[in-house]
Amino acid sequence: MILWRILGLIALALGIVGAVLPVLPTTPFILLASWCFAKSSPALHNWLKNSKYFGSLIRNWESKRCISKKTRLSALASIALFGGCSLYFFVPPGYPTLITAILLFIGVYSVLRIPVCPRLDANKL
Repeated sequence: MILWRILGLIALALGIVGAVLPVLPTTPFILLASWCFAKSSPALHNWLKNSKYFGSLIRNWESKRCISKKTRLSALASIALFGGCSLYFFVPPGYPTLITAILLFIGVYSVLRIPVCPRLDANKL
């Protein structure tokens, strides 16, 4: 039980860092943190599920196993913009560039593998 909580905290930290650094994908780490907290700490799980920044992502995932189109586009745009700028301006040539490009690709691949939530039809409400 404590192991799941520790793993959840690590995944949450990586997800928060991923919101700032384009090399790490945020969404998979936040979903992993939520899963770990659901197994170890209902209080932490509820806190994360009701958070301003990650709550809707987690609720969509738990209820429909999907992310919103806005979340996907935001993640991909962040990876492209900040990752591209990092590669161009800050990463030295050679292996660091290759490693960064591979990590960016993994981030894009991870985000694209998560299904997009279907839109609600206003006429059916």
